[in-house]
Amino acid sequence: MLIAFNKPFGVMCKFSPEPGKPTLADFIKMKDIYPAGRLDTDSEGLLLLTDDGALQARIADPDHKLPKVYWAQVEGAPTEAALLALRGGVKLSDFLTKPAGARLIDEPANLWVRDPPIRYRAKIPTAWIEVTLREGKNRQVRRMTAHVGFPTLRLVRAGVGRVNVDGLALGTWREIDAASL
Repeated sequence: MLIAFNKPFGVMCKFSPEPGKPTLADFIKMKDIYPAGRLDTDSEGLLLLTDDGALQARIADPDHKLPKVYWAQVEGAPTEAALLALRGGVKLSDFLTKPAGARLIDEPANLWVRDPPIRYRAKIPTAWIEVTLREGKNRQVRRMTAHVGFPTLRLVRAGVGRVNVDGLALGTWREIDAASL
């Protein structure tokens, strides 16, 4: 079984209870299903879950090179030099990222309202960048955009492989065919 879930902001990426914090168990009432990869509590969007250990490993393993697409709302107006740096790989304190896809986009259509909203500053513009990774280290997109001078304010995972979040309402899930990856 493979499930696509549109994870809301603030939901912990685990099923075990956490006092005062929402977890996957608040949305998905199934046993023996586990996240295939992680999505930080302060990130939102597509999370894949499965009951198949081999499939879980294949989805999460960077050696299988499943692209993961993120929409990052960043502080400021990213320059072409910043996008080029993201595309070429960024030297962070503990590793060098692999080259990534990076391009400016308009705010994604049909994007749900985030609760709570991001901070608003009248004198500081924001922009959206689509970042495509084939690896997934801890807080990688946030660290990459901050490193090139444009901190991430909101991060949405839009797709994994050929599966995307389109048509999946916030906090809902649907079963999908593993062949669709």
